[in-house]
Amino acid sequence: MARIEGVDLPRQKRIEIALTYIFGIGRATALKILEDAQVDRAIRTQDLSEVEVARIREVIQRRVKVEGELRKEIAMNIKRLIDLGAYRGLRHKRGLPVRGQRTHTNARTRKGPRRVVAKKR
Repeated sequence: MARIEGVDLPRQKRIEIALTYIFGIGRATALKILEDAQVDRAIRTQDLSEVEVARIREVIQRRVKVEGELRKEIAMNIKRLIDLGAYRGLRHKRGLPVRGQRTHTNARTRKGPRRVVAKKR
């Protein structure tokens, strides 16, 4: 089993898909990593040799910010916006959509489940 950046990659999937299980790596980045590491993108994770895994690991460490380091940077960016008092920071703090979406209807992902308002008697 290939373990890269603290993530166990699925054994049965092609390596180009398996790499996307690492936070911060999408399809395009995965393809670029495999190209730089000179690994065939169609090979299954279980069929990788230790040398290929080492090359992939080295390319990721050298070129891409992933997992804990990336999560920390994102959290710091949000904290900076909140501390500045920027509009985007206020939206983050209130748990509302940040990128201009409507909130009259929808926005349930950010706002959470509906809160029932009691009827007047």
